[in-house]
Amino acid sequence: MKIHGTAIYVLWRRELVRYLRAKSRIFGSLAMPVFFLAFLGLGFRRMPIPGLEEGAGYIGFLAPGIIGMTLLFSSTMQGMSVLWDKEFGFLKEIMVAPVSRVSLVLGRIAGGATTSMLQGLLIFGASLVMGFRFRGPGALAFGFVFMLLISFTFIGLGLIFASRMKDMQGFGVVMNFVIFPFFFLSGALTPLDNFPWVVRALSYADPLTYGVDGLRGVLTGTSSLPVLVDLAVLTGFALAMLFLGAWFFETSEGV
Repeated sequence: MKIHGTAIYVLWRRELVRYLRAKSRIFGSLAMPVFFLAFLGLGFRRMPIPGLEEGAGYIGFLAPGIIGMTLLFSSTMQGMSVLWDKEFGFLKEIMVAPVSRVSLVLGRIAGGATTSMLQGLLIFGASLVMGFRFRGPGALAFGFVFMLLISFTFIGLGLIFASRMKDMQGFGVVMNFVIFPFFFLSGALTPLDNFPWVVRALSYADPLTYGVDGLRGVLTGTSSLPVLVDLAVLTGFALAMLFLGAWFFETSEGV
């Protein structure tokens, strides 16, 4: 099937412009991650945290987890954009355009990933202000890879739900029930070794676990699993979710 670069670019640009024009959306999406960093990262900075290496600051452990949380929330909520376009008829208009649906999916994924990465980078900057330190430019470049994979994974998940739902309010409620288990099971706030074995087993079925652990490993040098294992597993999740998200989008009855 032919890929139409112009269609991908137009949809990518549309998502980016919509994001940059919605100042309240930007500030609103960053408020909770900043509060987590400020109240947890600074509040527990002098307290010994079970499972952390001796001398390791909690802000260094927490910051990659909060970046992962930001990417999780912003990426899954990209499905809301699909429902918005479906409700106001824009989706039907672009579906009858002489371009492949694959191009439309790729444009939405590109736009969603870009806005999610912007939010993740803003939180990364806020963590630096609060005392987070990383290993250098090379580590940051490798961290971008993990951030993109996290975004792709949960954009795919958002597309799956959005393609089978018609109500924007219902989407928000359902996604809250989905998002928070992913977040709390990922080890973003506490080391995985502190979990009971049953919860830890569930954590290893959570794609965000590998994203946060890999991001933490490349930025700080400390991770529960080998970074290459995190990368391989997260890549598998990302490819699977993108494939399923694209398939559900293409076969959606609402479009």
